[in-house]
Amino acid sequence: MPDAPVLRPARPAVPGVREVLRAHFPARSHAYPLHTHDAWTLMVVDQGAVVYHLDRREQLAPQAAVTLLPPHVPHDGAAASDAGFRKRVVYLAPDVLASVPLDRVLTTPLDGDRDLVREVSDLHTALLTAATGVDTTDAEERLTLLAGRLVARWGGPAPTPLRREAGRVSRLRAILDERAVTGVTLAEAAAELDSTPAALVRAFQREVGMTPHRYLVGRRLEIARRRLLDGVSVADAAADSGFFDQAHLTRHFRRYLGIPPGRFVRAFAG
Repeated sequence: MPDAPVLRPARPAVPGVREVLRAHFPARSHAYPLHTHDAWTLMVVDQGAVVYHLDRREQLAPQAAVTLLPPHVPHDGAAASDAGFRKRVVYLAPDVLASVPLDRVLTTPLDGDRDLVREVSDLHTALLTAATGVDTTDAEERLTLLAGRLVARWGGPAPTPLRREAGRVSRLRAILDERAVTGVTLAEAAAELDSTPAALVRAFQREVGMTPHRYLVGRRLEIARRRLLDGVSVADAAADSGFFDQAHLTRHFRRYLGIPPGRFVRAFAG
């Protein structure tokens, strides 16, 4: 008897995201019967391949490609071989991709572009992090930018041309500086600045050269470094600078400076 499937669902508090799923179906352990979702299904197969029927047409989702399935359209799914498959899925609310034409997705639900695969994978990782209670801003930004890519890829209207919004960007930077510790969501900032999350992210990235979340993390790391040099513990420095916990600070500290905060403190003391 084949091993049972292993499913790991998560529900991050990110607007527009219904669920995030990691799944491993060893061998031919399970076949999805015909069913529907009330959400967009955004999938990347990490190992093996999935064969399925969409709108009565057989399709194949191979490894390292992006598959997009529209809401309310019946589909099934099974392993394409005895090797089984591993997949990662993000279920998106219908309005996230409301401008994507249904017929275009039904005809070509697959895209093997490497950059698109990477962006979906990075979004999945950010959403899993957000599901643990960590700041959701990174996941919100990635979803905003990826949604624009998906709309453009599947033939929706072109995004609104970028305009230089130096005033809004300057005000957003001030908000991020002021609330570096407490944090601010993209939706909150957009409401305050009479804009949209997508427009803010694009304008900030264009004017500043990085996303608002990356800017915010950098500001928090500056605060944490000062607190560490003041002699507080790593745990207290994390709390004082807006990180979720010590592990959250350590992960970003190591990514930005190449060493964990404890070694940073010891080097200072030495």
